[in-house]
Amino acid sequence: MTTDDSGTARELRLVTGRLARRMRRLLVDAEEGVAFLELAVLHRLDRDGPASPGSLSSDEDVTTPAIAGVLRHLEELGLVERTRDPADGRRVVVTITEAGRRGLRDRGAAVVGRIHTVLRDDLDESEHAALTAALPVLAKIAGRL
Repeated sequence: MTTDDSGTARELRLVTGRLARRMRRLLVDAEEGVAFLELAVLHRLDRDGPASPGSLSSDEDVTTPAIAGVLRHLEELGLVERTRDPADGRRVVVTITEAGRRGLRDRGAAVVGRIHTVLRDDLDESEHAALTAALPVLAKIAGRL
């Protein structure tokens, strides 16, 4: 790594961190008050299907009591439901509800819409082209970290 690469690496860390925080804030800022960990659980259930509380705890690298609180809140909001596993009645399975899926779609659309507005209204053609050209490079860096 050259001196210039070191500065670029620091700037990339700062810029992507700021971008991630702002997108996270857009995702979390909603009237229902769903926290980022709760969104992560909803995304996991939507992507991979029903799961046990234990596997969700492991996947998100949080304690069992922490995931229990998350699931309780999501259940109160009607975004997940807990049922007994038909194959093993001792086991609980958590499933995302249609309201949970709809909420994820709405949040995702709101974030993409906000980004689209910034791209359309605040970037000139050369900035837009530079960003478009940088996306594969950013994806490559993300894949190697």
